[in-house]
Amino acid sequence: MTEHTPGPLAALLGAVRTAELPAVVLTLGGVTDKAAFMERCARDLDLPHWFGRNWDALADSLTELPRGTLLVVRGWQEYAATRPEEWAVAQDVLAESSGERLSVLLALDPAVN
Repeated sequence: MTEHTPGPLAALLGAVRTAELPAVVLTLGGVTDKAAFMERCARDLDLPHWFGRNWDALADSLTELPRGTLLVVRGWQEYAATRPEEWAVAQDVLAESSGERLSVLLALDPAVN
């Protein structure tokens, strides 16, 4: 019998469950354009009122999230299908912001509102 050693994702999810890491859910159900995407980011990520609602401002704002934040993105499929070029930019911004400060998970659940 081989012993199962949890990988980094299991450790990350365990830390979230025990409240060692902050977690934020970005729900994109119904989002079909950049303006709606930015509004949803502002709401779900509780971004400051001065958030500029553009890609650079989003990248800057993500660096202000608490260290170790887990960002779970749900319901992104409709936006990805409707605006693939914008979704590619959004993924780039999220990927570039990922690291010690932020971990991003794209949920493969059905579209949600």
